[in-house]
Amino acid sequence: MSFEMEWTPEVRESLREALADMVNPVEVLVFVEEGCEYCDATVEMIKVMSEESPKKDGQPLLRYKVFYRGKDDEAFDKYKVDRVPSVLLLDGYIRYTGIPAGEEIKGLVETIIRISEGESGLEEETKQGLSKLNGCYYIENVVTPQCPYCPYAALMINMFAFEAKKQGKACVTADTVEAYENEDIANKYNVMSVPTIAINGNVEFVGLPYEEDLMNKLFEVPPKGPCDEEECFVRP
Repeated sequence: MSFEMEWTPEVRESLREALADMVNPVEVLVFVEEGCEYCDATVEMIKVMSEESPKKDGQPLLRYKVFYRGKDDEAFDKYKVDRVPSVLLLDGYIRYTGIPAGEEIKGLVETIIRISEGESGLEEETKQGLSKLNGCYYIENVVTPQCPYCPYAALMINMFAFEAKKQGKACVTADTVEAYENEDIANKYNVMSVPTIAINGNVEFVGLPYEEDLMNKLFEVPPKGPCDEEECFVRP
C-alpha cells in the first residue's frame, strides 16, 4: 500500500467546512515510533485537522498529543497500544490501528464531530441496550482505504463505544484496523471482504451490519472480561 495526501487549500477548506460543526474540544492521541512507514503521515493528518478545526479562546477545538515508542512507553502501556501508527479518541475507547487514510477520513471526521456535539446519533433502543451491557467488548473493524462502506462501519462501532461510555458502561472498545498495514490481523480473521467486524476475537459480520443486529450480537457474545479499563484495551 502507498499513501500520499496532498493538503491543498481545497482539501483544507473541505476539512474546515466539515469540522465547523464542532462544539466542544476533542482530544486525539497519536502513537508513533521512529522509522515507521506511515507514522509521519498520520501525525501530519491529525495536525492539519487540528489546524482546520474551529477555534475557541484562540485554541483549536481538535487538540492532539503525539507519543513516541521508546520515549513515552508509559502512555503506550496505559492505553495498551501494541501497534503504530495508532490514533486514539475518547480516552482510548475509540482507536484506529494504522493510518485512517482514504475513505476512512470521512468516518474519523464524523466521529470527532459527534463526540464534540455529545450526541452519538444512535437509535434510542440501541442506547438503552448499551446501558445494560455487563463486561467488556472489543470490536475490531478490519478495513482498507478504498472501501466505501468501511467508514460507516467505523462510525457505527465508534458510536457504540461513545454511547456506552456516556451510559456509564465504559466497556466497549472500537478498533478500526487497516488491513494492509496489519496483515496478520486480517489473516487471523481470514478477511476476504471488507469491512469485516470481529467481536472479542471472533468474526461476527462481513459487510456493514444494521445497527440493531450489532446491538443484538453484543448480547449474544460472551464478554471478554469484567468492565475494567485494562482488560477492555487489550486486543483479543
